[in-house]
Amino acid sequence: TVTDSPMYITYIPTHPRKEAVVSTQSTGTFTLGAGTDLVVATIKQFRDKVVGKSVGEIFGGYREFYRSITQASQMRWLGPEKGIVHLAAAALFNGIWDLAARLAGKPLWQLVVDTPPTKLVAMVDWSYLGDVVTEEEAVNMLCVGEEEKQRRIRKLKDEGYPAYITSVGWLGYPDEKVRALTEEKLSEGWTAFKMKVGVNRESDERRAGLMRSLIGPDNTLMMDANQIWDVPTTISRMVPGLTQYNPLWIEEPTSPDDILGHKAISEALAPHGVGVATGEMCQNRVMFKQFLQSGAMQFCQIDSCRVAGVTELLAIMVLARRFGVPVVPHAGGVGLCELVRHYSMIDYIMVSGEMEGRWCELADHLHEHFTDPAVTKTGRYLLPSLPGFSTQLKEESARFYSYPAGICWSNDKGAVM
Repeated sequence: TVTDSPMYITYIPTHPRKEAVVSTQSTGTFTLGAGTDLVVATIKQFRDKVVGKSVGEIFGGYREFYRSITQASQMRWLGPEKGIVHLAAAALFNGIWDLAARLAGKPLWQLVVDTPPTKLVAMVDWSYLGDVVTEEEAVNMLCVGEEEKQRRIRKLKDEGYPAYITSVGWLGYPDEKVRALTEEKLSEGWTAFKMKVGVNRESDERRAGLMRSLIGPDNTLMMDANQIWDVPTTISRMVPGLTQYNPLWIEEPTSPDDILGHKAISEALAPHGVGVATGEMCQNRVMFKQFLQSGAMQFCQIDSCRVAGVTELLAIMVLARRFGVPVVPHAGGVGLCELVRHYSMIDYIMVSGEMEGRWCELADHLHEHFTDPAVTKTGRYLLPSLPGFSTQLKEESARFYSYPAGICWSNDKGAVM
């Protein structure tokens, strides 16, 4: 049974067991702080649709349950399927999938890949996608022979999944710190690096030159503008400016809603061998469909907390395969690395079957607060092995940082744990 609690989704088995209660924190969404209370308030609006239901009951009619949340008639007016209501839906669905995986004794990626494709496809809401992919086509895309599936899992266990590191190139870092961090990661075996751009032309090109000189011509460089430019500015900053440093992509160069703007940028940069990456703030599967249909994205950056959970992201990964676009998850915030690594594993095992030219982002900070933190070795994510969706915070971290009662907020300056 899912119970009403401010911090936990709790499952109580219907038969007596020694472990009578299994609890997991519902930490399935991500904000920058301000506005979190609005997401929490929105989650509470869905309480009556969730409380009292068993996980088995929810999963037995998942598509209908999903639509009862995303298509709730009055809440839908605040979206539909975008903004705060969709962030709230993501938190709710992520928490439920985390709980289901814990009850199954499997990491989330394994729960998904062990589910028959026909059942998975029946759980997904395919509304508005029928012009580009049918449910039958989706089933066919997800069907992987058991022998091949096990081969892919063994490969992930042996080699891990390729990652790129963002933590070396934040805008606020002086050149000396960028140099030190980049050299440190190079010594650890990293081969793909991302830097932020968008301050001014001189600063961007100086820092890009520094990064390229440090990592050499054979390693991969990505750039991220975080929506700072309009379309003409993007093109003028990239050509001939930043393209001379051979970035693989420019990420979020303009408004995340401007599909045609991204298409124009993609067309301008294609002759220079630079792609456009976007998706971390793409609102829903319908917008992803249009980005992919129009050729406006060359790298599909799904985010585990922006859209409504596992099934919507599965639909997006199927769309990306349909259009031949690699999935490269976004993970630039607290807990996102823990979550999205599962999607990279799912993509490799049962959707694309590819790792070449694909990476999962790592922002190398704050993992110490999670009970199942993201782990990398020589620039690759290791396969998660603990049951659940890796979202559970350590109890001491949750107590310390909980707002407003946590010790962190006991004075104006806060405290350091």
